[in-house]
Amino acid sequence: MPFSALPAAQGLYDPQSERDACGLAMVADLRGRPTHGTVTQALAALHNLRHRGAAGAEPSSGDGSGLLMQVPDAFYRAVAGVRLPAPGEFATGIAFVPTDEGAAERVAQITAELAAEERLAVLGWREVPTDPTGLGPTARSVMPRFRQPFLAPTTPLTGPLCTPIRNLSSGCSLTARLISSAHSTGASGVL
Repeated sequence: MPFSALPAAQGLYDPQSERDACGLAMVADLRGRPTHGTVTQALAALHNLRHRGAAGAEPSSGDGSGLLMQVPDAFYRAVAGVRLPAPGEFATGIAFVPTDEGAAERVAQITAELAAEERLAVLGWREVPTDPTGLGPTARSVMPRFRQPFLAPTTPLTGPLCTPIRNLSSGCSLTARLISSAHSTGASGVL
């Protein structure tokens, strides 16, 4: 089969739903089971996308890549440093914040304010451990701090046609967009 040809419809795959997605790989367990095998397969897929790393003249500085996966609840309970609500009743993500402590605190303050507007509370922040030894000098020179906020609803998030988890996800997505908007309009210290 030529590289540009599409395979025939089979199982969940339908070539009529095909869209250009260069640099994207998906691995999933159809029953939603979190397994080490799924992560291993995803890492292999990521390795096979190495050509998409946008490395320039300095091969050790690329534009980054990663995995999107289910929240590892037991792990977060062990490392969060704050009491977390029941599984599915909190959200988390990775924030790229300034290395300057004052600017990083401003990001935390703005995050808390915008989250509150969406009926969310920031339960706490975790400093994500990093190992920059494999980074090139260009990447290292602009490397931010990686912090992880944990958020939970301040009131029950229910409504017509919405599950609490969908509302939590929507509230967090909107909060992230508001934070990004605050940065693009020049709010002090927001990355």
